[in-house]
Amino acid sequence: MDLFVVILCFYLCIQILNTLLSEKLTQMMEWASKRSVIRMNGDKFRRFVKAPPRNYSVVIMFTALQPQRQCGVCRQADEEFQVLANSWRYSSAFTNKVFFASVDFDEGSDVFQMLSMNSAPTFLHFPSKGKPRRSDTYELQVRGFAAEQLARWVADRTDVQIRVIRPPNYAGPLLLGFLLAVIGGLAYLRRHNLEFLFNKNVWAFSALCFVLIMTSGQMWNHIRGPPYAHKNPSTGQVSYIHGSSQAQFVAETHIVLLFNAAITMGMVLLCEAATSDMDIGKRKIMCVAGIGLVMLFFSWLLSIFRAKYHGYPYSFLMG
Repeated sequence: MDLFVVILCFYLCIQILNTLLSEKLTQMMEWASKRSVIRMNGDKFRRFVKAPPRNYSVVIMFTALQPQRQCGVCRQADEEFQVLANSWRYSSAFTNKVFFASVDFDEGSDVFQMLSMNSAPTFLHFPSKGKPRRSDTYELQVRGFAAEQLARWVADRTDVQIRVIRPPNYAGPLLLGFLLAVIGGLAYLRRHNLEFLFNKNVWAFSALCFVLIMTSGQMWNHIRGPPYAHKNPSTGQVSYIHGSSQAQFVAETHIVLLFNAAITMGMVLLCEAATSDMDIGKRKIMCVAGIGLVMLFFSWLLSIFRAKYHGYPYSFLMG
C-alpha cells in the first residue's frame, strides 16, 4: 500500500511538472509570436528563467535603454540583438528550444542585483539544464556585438544554427553610385585634359589614405562590430581605448588613424625640407614642424601600445 502511495505521488508530481512546463512554454511561445525579443522584468525572469522546470534555453541581453542612462552602446547592441532574434523567429528552423529576451535596468534592477551585474550591455545564456557557466557569458569586449558574432556564440552554447538575415540597406549602393557618378562627371568635364589621372601625387595620396584606413583597424571593426566606446554605468567614465590587446573600440581606431596620419605628415615635411628648392628659412620651419609631429604623435601612439600590452618596457617622452 505504501509503495502504491509513493508511485501515485510520484506520478502526480510528474503530471504537475509537465503541466507547469507546458504552461510556461505556451506563454513563451505567445510572447515570442508578438515580439522576437521578449521583454522581461524581475517577476518574469524569476518565473520563466530561474524557476524550474525549464527545457528551453534563454539568451538574455541585460541593457539600459532609457535616455537618462545615456548608453549609446546599448542602443547599438539592441539593434544587432533584434536582428539576431528576428532571424531566428522568422526562420523555417524556429523551435521552442531557444528564446531571446531582454531585461532593462529600469524595469528589472532587482535582476541586476540578483546577478551582481554592474555593466550593460551584457549577454547571458541560461541553459535548459544546470546553471550558467563562465562560457555562457558573452565576451562583448573581445567579440563585439555584431549579430553574426552573437549567432556563432549561440550556436556554440545551444547547437542552434541561426542564419542572420538583415533588412536591406541601400545606403552603401547609393553612396557607391553617387561616388561613381561624381568621378564619371569630373572625367567627362575634363575629357580633353586627363593629365590629372597620371598625377603621381594624387595616386600617392589615395594609396596613403587606403593604407592608413587598413592599418588603423577598420577591417577588424567591420568584421567584429565593436562598440564605439565604453561607458561605465557606475562611474559614468567613458573609455575610448580598450585595455586589452585582444580587442579595440571604434573610437580607438579613429585615434590611431589620426596619430598615424600626423606621423606620416611629419615624415613628408622632413622629406620636403631635405629635397625642396624653397629658401632655407621655410625649409627650417618644415624641418622643425616635421620633427615635432613625429616625436609628439609617435610618443602618444607608443603610450597607447603600452596601455594595451601591459608590461611593455619602452616609452618615449610620455610614460
